[in-house]
Amino acid sequence: MKEYKDYSLLNHNTFGMDVKAKCYVEYESEEELKTLVPTLNGKVLHVGGGSNLLFKGDYEGTVLHSAIKGIEVVDETADEVLVRVGAGEVWDDFVAWAVEHGYGGVENLSLIPGEVGASAVQNIGAYGVEVKDVIALVEAMELASGQKRVFGTEECDYAYRQSIFKNQLKGKYAIIYVTYRLQKKPALKMEYGNIKAVLGEKEDLTIADIRQAIIDIRNAKLPDPKVQGNAGSFFMNPVVSREKFLSIQKDYPQMPFYEVEGGVKIPAGWMIDQCGWKGKSLGRAGVHDKQALVLVNLGGATSDEIITLCNTICQDVREKFGIDIHPEVNLI
Repeated sequence: MKEYKDYSLLNHNTFGMDVKAKCYVEYESEEELKTLVPTLNGKVLHVGGGSNLLFKGDYEGTVLHSAIKGIEVVDETADEVLVRVGAGEVWDDFVAWAVEHGYGGVENLSLIPGEVGASAVQNIGAYGVEVKDVIALVEAMELASGQKRVFGTEECDYAYRQSIFKNQLKGKYAIIYVTYRLQKKPALKMEYGNIKAVLGEKEDLTIADIRQAIIDIRNAKLPDPKVQGNAGSFFMNPVVSREKFLSIQKDYPQMPFYEVEGGVKIPAGWMIDQCGWKGKSLGRAGVHDKQALVLVNLGGATSDEIITLCNTICQDVREKFGIDIHPEVNLI
């Protein structure tokens, strides 16, 4: 276990906010976390790779980070395999492992930043896949008691970028392990975005081809946080009623959209682009010039500057389309 006081979080948030934690603790096992629980007093924040956070200032409490590693096949049938993964594993390392072993289900989630534990909290998703589709079990520890609990998928209340860990149980549990149900005979999902265009006329496609296509797409349109601070997609894509969608479509017949449960999903990035924000900035906070869904730190931006930009964009989208968009990023 590693413990530090007045610890810089500069390398633990991809927006590049130079803030400090009063205390920072990294644990390497379930047992270490259990011994740590009785010592936790006051504010506690559990972080992964810091790719979905915007710190508004120093954190006057304890920041926890899991270094629990391991990727293990725990059960399998002729068609499926259950893989238990430590919460501290880098998410894309796990995706690469799955693809290398020919296990399908997470290849469309390639190159999403962050760690395995966060995948179960955020219900990460991309290119027509959400991680809830492959999660079998979530092992977590209650931070108040040190008691372990295993959540079945149906208990996690998964919805678009939502889970019980972000809502009713927010801040109350630390994810320890996540078990994923992967396919030995995967069905390729290529309908979302421009995957097919990148793949071209190639035949006999594999999950490795899908992974590489998505890596190429993401690298082409998303900034590297090591070069330019950002948190990936800053906004969630809104889901509107069919009536609302048809009303907007009359004025914007070329508007992209996706039929989903409960309505129609309209890409927030497209609406932000229509409002003229792509490549524009306010102070030292800007909108990425290749993907309007991404807000970037142009160098030395404060959290106030990024939040001001966020609020201004939300107001412009509301005025133009009558739709409220909301940050996916957690403001701390």
